[in-house]
Amino acid sequence: MLVTLDFETYFDTKVSLTKMTTMEYIKHPMFKVWGVGIKIDDGPTEWFGEDEVEDVIDDIDWEKAHLLCHNTSFDGYILTQLYDVQPLYYLDTAAMSRGWWPGEPASLKEAAIRCFPADETMRKGEELVTAKGTYDLPPAIEDVIADYCIQDVDLTYAIYQQLLPNYPQKELDLIDLTCRMFCEPRLHVNTDKLETFVEQVQAESKEAIDNSGLERAVLASNKQFAEWATEQGLKVPVKKSPTTGKMIPALGKNDAGFRQWQDQNPEYAHVFTAREAVKSRLNETRAQRFINCAGACGGKLPSPLRYYAAHTGRFGGTDKINLQNLPRGSQLRTALEAPPGHYLYVADLSQIEARVLAWLADQNDLLGYYWSGVDVYCEFASKVFDREITKADTVERFIGKTAVLGLGYGMGPEKFQATLKQSAERIEIDFDKALSVVRQYRSDFAYIPKLWVALENMLRQSRTMRSDDGFGISHKCVQATHNAI
Repeated sequence: MLVTLDFETYFDTKVSLTKMTTMEYIKHPMFKVWGVGIKIDDGPTEWFGEDEVEDVIDDIDWEKAHLLCHNTSFDGYILTQLYDVQPLYYLDTAAMSRGWWPGEPASLKEAAIRCFPADETMRKGEELVTAKGTYDLPPAIEDVIADYCIQDVDLTYAIYQQLLPNYPQKELDLIDLTCRMFCEPRLHVNTDKLETFVEQVQAESKEAIDNSGLERAVLASNKQFAEWATEQGLKVPVKKSPTTGKMIPALGKNDAGFRQWQDQNPEYAHVFTAREAVKSRLNETRAQRFINCAGACGGKLPSPLRYYAAHTGRFGGTDKINLQNLPRGSQLRTALEAPPGHYLYVADLSQIEARVLAWLADQNDLLGYYWSGVDVYCEFASKVFDREITKADTVERFIGKTAVLGLGYGMGPEKFQATLKQSAERIEIDFDKALSVVRQYRSDFAYIPKLWVALENMLRQSRTMRSDDGFGISHKCVQATHNAI
C-alpha cells in the first residue's frame, strides 16, 4: 500500500524550519498540525483537518504502508514522534530528485517543472503564505490550505510515478535507510557529558578574554582588532578581498599571513588565543545543538543526512548537524552512545583515495605496501630523507603523508610547499626540497603520472566522439562517452 502524505503545520516569523532544526520545530510549544493531505495508492487525495488527523492516521495499516512524501524526514518525523507510527518503507521524491538531477534544486516546485515542463497545471501553489502566523485556521483559509495541500500531494505522487520506472532499487533502499535513521532515531546522547563540555569551553573562553585585557567586542571585530594592533605598532597582514578586489586585513585563522603574524609576535600570544576563543565557537555551538535536539527527542539524536547532497552522490549534513565530520576523540563524538544491548562502531576507509589511485594506475608496488601493512608514509619519507623514518619522526612522517595523499593528484612543488606551511603542523621547507620530493614521488610511482596522461587523452577523445558512439574508450572502472568521462 502506497500512502502519499503531506502535513500542513503552523509557522510564523520565529517558529519555522528556517529558524529551527526539524526536531526543535516539531517539539516547540507552538507547533501545531493544521491538517494533512493523504492519497492511498492511486485513489483521490483527501484533506483531513486538525480534529480528524489522529483518527485517519490510526486507520492506516502502517505495517504494510510505503510512505511517500516530498522531504520525508519532516513528515515522517511527525508521524513517528507525534503519532507513534512507523511505516514499512520510506520513499522521498526530494531525495529522488537530487539523485536524478544532481546539483539541481530539489524543491517540489522545481521538481514539478522538470518533470512536467509543458503542463502548467502541474505547478506548486503559493497559497501557504496566506496562513502564516494564523494559529487556528478560519474555515475560509483552511479551504485554501486544503486545496494547496492536495495539489502538493498530487504533485508528489505524479513525480514519483515519473521517476520510479528507472530508479535503481538499491538507491530506493538507501533513501529508505536515510529517512529511517532520522525518523526512527537510535543514537543516544550523553547530555551530561556535553553540558560539562559546554561549561568548560565557556569558562576557558572567559579566562582567555580576561587574560587578553581586551573587550570581547574588540576581539570579535576584524576592524576593531586591526585598529588595536595598529595602535600597538604592529603591521597587520592583508589579503585581496575575493568580492571587492581591495586589500583587507587577513585575520582569519586559516589565513597564512595571520598565522605567520602570530609566529612573528609571540609576546601577543595571549591576545591571539583570546581572539580565537571568541571567533571559534563551533564546538560549543554544535554541542549545545546536540543537547537541544536530544532534549526534543527523548535523549536520542536523529541522524540528519541528505541523500545525494553533492553531484557525486555523496551525503551531506542537514538540520544544522553534520555527523560526518565529528573530530576523532572529540566530546561530540564520544557523547554519542549506542542504545542498551547494542554496540556502536566507528569505521573509516583508511587512505581510500591513495589506495584506489594506486589500483587505477596499476602501481602495484604501492598497492603491495598497503596489502602488507607497511606504513606507506614512513616508507616514502625514508626515501626522501635518505634514512629510516618511524612514527616517532613526526615531522618527517607528516611530510611523507602529505606527499602520498597529495602528490598523486598533480600537486606541484609550490602547492606542496604551501600545503605543508598552511597545515596545523606549520612545516616549512624550501622550494628545492619541495621540488625534490615531487620528483621522488613521480619517479618512484611513475605509473601514476602516466595515468594522468591517459585520462587526459580519454577526455580529449571524448570531445570528438559522437553521442551514439557508446563506450568507445575504457580503463578499468573509467569509461569515456560523448563529452564526458
